[in-house]
Amino acid sequence: MANITIVAKIVAKTDSVEAVKAELLKLIPPTRKEDGCIEYDLHQDNLDPAVFIFYETWESAASVEKHVSTDHYRVYIKALDGMLEEKVVNKMTRIE
Repeated sequence: MANITIVAKIVAKTDSVEAVKAELLKLIPPTRKEDGCIEYDLHQDNLDPAVFIFYETWESAASVEKHVSTDHYRVYIKALDGMLEEKVVNKMTRIE
C-alpha cells in the first residue's frame, strides 16, 4: 500500500500568529511518536509569518485516521478555534 502525503496549510489571523504557532509546535512531539507517522514537519512562510505548512508522510490512510482521533489532535483543534483565517488539507499519493 502506498504512503499518504499530507500538505496542510494553516493561516492564522494576524493577531493570533504566535498563539497558533505555539499550538502547532505542541502537536509535533506526540505526533512523531505515533505508529504510522513517517514524517511530520512544520514550516512557516518567510514573507508571511501567518502562513504555516505541515508536510506529513504516513504509512497509510488508516494511520491518518487514527492521528485525527488522538487526544493531542483534538486539543489542537479546540485550541485554534477562532484563531484561523484558513485551513486547507490536501491528502495525496505520490505517483512518481
